[in-house]
Amino acid sequence: MAMLKLTVNGRLVERDVAPETLLSEFVREGLRLTGTHIGCDTGQCGACTVHVNGRAVKSCSMLAHQAGGTSVTTIEGIATDGVMHPMQTAFNQCHGLQCGFCTPGMVMSAIDLVQHHDCSSETKIREGLEGNFCRCTGYQNIVKAVQQGAAAMKA
Repeated sequence: MAMLKLTVNGRLVERDVAPETLLSEFVREGLRLTGTHIGCDTGQCGACTVHVNGRAVKSCSMLAHQAGGTSVTTIEGIATDGVMHPMQTAFNQCHGLQCGFCTPGMVMSAIDLVQHHDCSSETKIREGLEGNFCRCTGYQNIVKAVQQGAAAMKA
């Protein structure tokens, strides 16, 4: 075990963590922030996406200790004063979800897409979300949600 210090959703966290612990496991089991889902454990599906220093990261592909000294934001940390993030609102209004398993990772990836990449067209949005799998939808409403969320984030 080794001491891990990082900021999660704006709060300083200090815990003894085994060196082999994945960030996804630490977030879910160590901090009980279960909105970060584990779908594949191999970085393929994107359900575990969180932000590390403001950039989307698949938390199952990163050791917890690699996040030491960083700022991690999970889906639980994007609302402000109990008000959903504009991307969460867009996913809700556009029904960009069905079972909801992929939704937290999809929302976190969509926010990163809007903040750091080109999302000016449906094609660019689809390309930007390539590493996130949804097994329920045809992605039509997800793309609509990202477009609406992007407009709200830029307003």
